[in-house]
Amino acid sequence: MALAGILLALAGVVLWDLNRLELTSVYGLGPKAMPLVTGGALALLAIANGVNAWRGITPVREPVDTPALLWILGGLAALIVLVASGAGFIPATAVLFAATAAGFGRRALATDLAIGAVLGIVTYLVFAKLLALTLPVGPIERLF
Repeated sequence: MALAGILLALAGVVLWDLNRLELTSVYGLGPKAMPLVTGGALALLAIANGVNAWRGITPVREPVDTPALLWILGGLAALIVLVASGAGFIPATAVLFAATAAGFGRRALATDLAIGAVLGIVTYLVFAKLLALTLPVGPIERLF
């Protein structure tokens, strides 16, 4: 029930913050669409967790895979440091992808860095060039 309460509180925060957005554009879906979907999904998860807890249905908890968790958290920390230091979106995304893959047991670091770089380039081009959104720029992004 505690988890259901936390999820419901998060849904409330997301939806409350959504209502505080002051936007001038009124066409299409707009930027309010994703917070609405996220808040709704969190509310549905809260309800489902609450119902399961009320019925006494609790899943068996698996043990925490600490090395995997550390790889993924390390990748997230590296992403934050790389973006903050001006390295740019693409290298930060590549490192996060490779660290997450290593957390899931894959041990092809160079290949994963290359895959992450390609995914980062595609993501950067779609968001920065096609959608005209601002992403962190570094030396690689200036080439585009």
